Amino acid sequence: MGRLRTLIGPAPLVLDGGWATEFQARGLGLYESPDAWNLTRPDDVLAVARSYVEAGAQAILTNTFQANPISLDRVGRSAEARRINEEGARISRAAAGGGALVFGSLGPTGALSSPGSERRVADAFAIQAQGLVAGGVDALVLETFDVAEARVAARAALGTGIPVVASFYFAETPDGPRTASGFSPEEAVRAMIEEGVDGVGANCGAGIGGFLDVCRRMSAACSLPIWIKPNAGLPVLEAGRAVYAETPEAFAANLPALVEAGATCVGGCCGTTPAFVAALRREAETLGQSRAFQRDGSQR
Repeated sequence: MGRLRTLIGPAPLVLDGGWATEFQARGLGLYESPDAWNLTRPDDVLAVARSYVEAGAQAILTNTFQANPISLDRVGRSAEARRINEEGARISRAAAGGGALVFGSLGPTGALSSPGSERRVADAFAIQAQGLVAGGVDALVLETFDVAEARVAARAALGTGIPVVASFYFAETPDGPRTASGFSPEEAVRAMIEEGVDGVGANCGAGIGGFLDVCRRMSAACSLPIWIKPNAGLPVLEAGRAVYAETPEAFAANLPALVEAGATCVGGCCGTTPAFVAALRREAETLGQSRAFQRDGSQR
């Protein structure tokens, strides 16, 4: 059994939901860095993290999606990268309170585009990963990556010695789901196996029903745990803000099919809230009872 499977235990592990929507409800400005809130508004970050634990999440992320030095440089905070990541990890660890795992979130830099940029990008991920580990995360997750940058990030993250999950954004194309540079789910999985990651998955993009094919294909391509975090459907703009029509109950109703397709960890991305996590947890508990009945003929 791999170290990530040992860490997470039986599937499905219920993950948290989106963070940006929750911060926007608390006043996050359009061009404001949510990661900087780890220093400037830690009580709000703690409240969001706790809301997911209280809703039933068995693992939560850190508020560090764009907390690498390259991304933080765009808002004048690159010098604070290590501290922002350490504090993000400590806040989520405090919210977890020993009752949930904490995965350190690393998002793409968007800077792997020119000769010589790989070293800079690798150093940025190493600083972020080291800060997250110093703050006490259990594992690291690379979120919304494409394959080339995921390779660089994976090497930096794996250097910390803790489990690493690589999660990709897939868009639907005439040739099926593809990353921005055209990689299929199977190709993304193979690349990450070469790098030695502990889990693979998909996040963001379409609603949860659209992830069944990606999940099935990733699961068939490897024996690693599969991480799935879809959006709450496709948004529509209302008064300049993205509004998601999917309900928590409709979202959670897809959990049994995802688990059947091979999902190990399931949560939500953009537009999902603590209500979505609570619905997922209820569905997971029902699914667990059903499986117990099938095994020994009695409800537990």
